[in-house]
Parts: sequence; C-alpha cells; structure tokens
Amino acid sequence: MRAAVPRHRETAEREKNLAAQRGLTKGKTLRPHVEQYLTKVFRNNELVTALGTQEAECKYQSLLSRLSHPPSFTTVRVNTHLASVKHVKKLLFEEIQKQFKGLCVPILEHPKLQDILLIPVIGPRRDLKKHASEVIVGAHCGYAVLRGAHVYVPGIISTSRFMKAGDLVSVYSDIEGKCRRGAKEFEGVKVFLGNGISELSRSEIFSSSCPLNGMGIRMIEPVYLSPSFDNVLPSHLFLQNLPSVVVSHILNPQPGERILDMCAAPGGKTTHLAALMHDQGEVIAMDKTANKVKKIKQNAELLRLNCIKTFCYDGTKALSVEKREGEQEGPPFSPESFDRILLDAPCSGMGQRPNMAYSSTLKEVTSYQPLQRKLFTVAVKLLKPGGILVYSTCTITLSENEEQVAWALKTFPCLQLQPQEPHIGGEGMRGAGLSLDQLKLLQRFDPSAVTLQGMDINSLEDSMEDDLISLANKDCIGFFIAKFIKLNSK
Repeated sequence: MRAAVPRHRETAEREKNLAAQRGLTKGKTLRPHVEQYLTKVFRNNELVTALGTQEAECKYQSLLSRLSHPPSFTTVRVNTHLASVKHVKKLLFEEIQKQFKGLCVPILEHPKLQDILLIPVIGPRRDLKKHASEVIVGAHCGYAVLRGAHVYVPGIISTSRFMKAGDLVSVYSDIEGKCRRGAKEFEGVKVFLGNGISELSRSEIFSSSCPLNGMGIRMIEPVYLSPSFDNVLPSHLFLQNLPSVVVSHILNPQPGERILDMCAAPGGKTTHLAALMHDQGEVIAMDKTANKVKKIKQNAELLRLNCIKTFCYDGTKALSVEKREGEQEGPPFSPESFDRILLDAPCSGMGQRPNMAYSSTLKEVTSYQPLQRKLFTVAVKLLKPGGILVYSTCTITLSENEEQVAWALKTFPCLQLQPQEPHIGGEGMRGAGLSLDQLKLLQRFDPSAVTLQGMDINSLEDSMEDDLISLANKDCIGFFIAKFIKLNSK
C-alpha cells in the first residue's frame, strides 16, 4: 500500500506535471545559482543598452523555452566520400516512407551546406491517447526519444508492475532524476514522450543476471515524429546538428594538409574534415578518454575514411617542448606543425536541445573557461604561420564564447579574426567588449531568433522551401564559432 501523500504536496506535483506537459515544458529549468548567473549574462550592460531591458529579457526567456524543445529539423550529413547526396536522398526517402507508413515528408537539400539533408520534425502531436501501462526513462534517453530514437534497455528506470513483452505502453521522461530504479510507479514530474510497444517484460528488464543493451521499447507514436536512424544507411549518413556541420566547412581543410582535431570524440567533425579533404592528407584526432577514441576509430572505419589517425591524449599536453626533426606521428607535437586546427572545446553544453532540466552546478559551468584557454594556448603554438584555427562550443554563455575571443585577441597578437563562410547563424553577442565589426565576424546560433511553432503535414505543404531552409538555419542547437588566422610566429 502506498504511503499517503500530503494534499498540498500532491497538488503541487500535479501542477508541476501539468506545466511540464504544456508543449513539453515552459522552459529549461536550472539550478538557482546557474539561473542567477545566466540572468546576469543576458542582462549585461552592453546588451541592455543596445536592445533595451524588455527585449533583452524577452530574448533570454525565449531562449530557455526553445532549448527545452527539439529543433524543427533532423539534420543528417551525407558521407560524400562514398556516395552522392542525390543517391542517398533517394534511399533515405524510401526508408522514411517505410517508417512513417507512407506519410510523405519532404527531404530538403541545403543550398549552402551541400552535404546535408534536412528532414522536418512533425509535432508536437497532442492527440495521442495515453495508456495505463507506463515506462519511465532517464532524461538523456528522453531527449534521444524526442529526436527520433527508440528506447534501449539501459535508459529504462521504471515500468508498471505487470508490463509484458508486446504491451502498448506510454513512455515518460523523469526530467528531475528523482525516479528510483525498478520502481513500480512514479508520481514525480514526468514528461510524456509518446507511445510504444514493449520488447521485453518488466522482469526481463530488471531481473536479468547481466545488463541488457538491446531495444526495450519500440516507439510507434512519438510526440515528435522524427525518423529513427538505428542501423539506417550507417556508412552513408552521420546524424549531426546543423551548426556542427558548418564548423568543418569554415575550417575548410584542403587535400594534402595536416589537420588537428584537438577534442575529437565522437568523430562527427573528424570524419567530416576527412571527407572534405577527399581522404587525402592527414587528420589527427585526439581525445583523452580511451572509450571515446575507440568510438572515433569505429566511425572512421564505418565511413571508410583512411586519412584519420586517432590518439588517446590530453590536448593540454599535446605541445612538445622541443622542435623535432620531421613531423612526429603522435603527440606531443612539435610547434607549428599543423596547417589547420579545430578546437571544438569541452564546454558547459547549455545549447544542446532538447534539454528540459540542466543539472550542472555553477562551479561546473564556470570550470570550462580555464580549460578552454589551456587548450587554445596549445592550439596557437601548434599552428603554422598562415594557418587557420577554428574555435567552437555548443553553449550559450559569454564566458566560453565571446569572452574567449576577446581574451585570445589580447593574449595572442599573432591572431586575427577572419570572416566565416558559410555564415548562417547570427553575429556574436554583446557583453565581452568586442567591437561591432568583430561581432559580425563571429557566428552565434541562437534558437530564440525564431518563433516557437509546431509543424504538421498541412503546414509543411503550405510552406515554401526557402522558408523551411531559413527555419532550419535558425531553429537548431545553441552554438558558437570563431575563426582565426595566425599571421606570424610571435
């Protein structure tokens, strides 16, 4: 028998659940100190002077709201090393028609990013009937489901008491991380993700003598209808956010060059760089975690790219004290030994979508800036004169983005900001003391730049392709890119 819950607590939980179900959530929830920190960032004097207090506050609240929802498009990068975009588009269209049972969803080619395909996400669908049998999944699993994934067993935290294989179930995300593993019911805050069919019984999931890794719930009615890419054209497609594809184009590696990807896992940008170079030259991919390096290798092999060399190594220690004769294959490397360097830096990740509850502490959020500066310093020293350095993050703070640019330009007189091509995002954000001309050279992808709206088949049919491309450019993850050239050795 369940213990009685005080009426005021029961009412409060019910209200929180109702709020969570309105368009998923009103906005990303943050720890109080993180919320105070971000509020100051988006109400800084420079920004408020330029926009006015009301508009600055409106943009901030809109940003938090957008970040709690998935982007309006699924972006896949075609491995042009193996096949043409047209050929893969045809295969993908056939696959999506199978998954969507004949529903005709267009696949768009991007005019400026000619190796990606865009698939509109249908939803949120509000007419789905909820089933009595419930499955609770962790927050990260929930985010994957909102972007088209099925539910795999490691992501399942709780199921209804008598759930059997083959049952119709409703899947919910425990966004606050309060559900106890193996619980038979959960009354906390949960967000409805859609309906599916259980592949296993409750006892198989929670009573197995060894951990299971297979599919647990096959999603058949997700709130957001987005294709699943589980084992779909694995050698031809790489699921990647649009700004992450932009980064590699901005670095613009050339055949025969020596490229360094300093923090490379899981290898999406690494493999893209290799493809852009036509697999000619050398891409050195580093990461300090062995399992992540293994993932880079697997992706390189899957996409059949041979110019990638992977190393498990800490990027902050990748500079050799002495210049050596010839180019050393592995780290540490001689100064000025790379033509181009990508520093997609470890960051607070606050631009990722969908993310309804950000659990990091303020100490964790502010810990990234010093690490990024250590990595950046090494990158500058490893870059040849005339070489290109691209710095990027998937976060929205000033301290990890524009402030890092201001610091870099002051610390390294040899660096100069460069125009970015393609320039699809907005300009940099005010607040770090950069000039307007400098801000225009930066690229900040800000999902608050677009009105939040659902998408259905009717609205898709009524939309012009140019309007859909414009929406895809804006309604993506929060992201930041800066491009530098090294003018000399000093």
